[in-house]
Amino acid sequence: MATYQFISKLPEDTRKFARRLAGLLRAGDVIALEGDLGAGKTTFTKGLAEGLGITRNVNSPTFTIIKEYQGRLPLYHMDVYRVEDAFEDLGFEEYFEGNGVTVVEWAHLIEAQLPNERLLLQLYLEDNGARRIVAEPKGEHYEKLCKEIF
Repeated sequence: MATYQFISKLPEDTRKFARRLAGLLRAGDVIALEGDLGAGKTTFTKGLAEGLGITRNVNSPTFTIIKEYQGRLPLYHMDVYRVEDAFEDLGFEEYFEGNGVTVVEWAHLIEAQLPNERLLLQLYLEDNGARRIVAEPKGEHYEKLCKEIF
């Protein structure tokens, strides 16, 4: 599958990109986020929440692992950075197969538990302060999403 790229010069660009993507998402969609600290993973998730009609403040679930928000579709925001055992049964599949959209920060840490089909977004800090967002769709549905959004 192809990869797609977007350059975000400002945090608002990242949020706008995420809001547009949110309009195309459906129940059961999974977005795996990777990137350096401060690369914009939570900023992206805030924009996604806005696009799903969520009005609550969204922040990183660093100490709770999963936060749920209600909007057009529920948003399940996971931060698995502190998960000690990649195979620990924390019920992730219930979210992945649920009626909402799941965003997983540091997704590589639970790679074996992720669904085969998902959208991988890698966020990189650029020298000029911009962010480069690289999308790697895994599955036909996510390929179609990328073709529409990029």
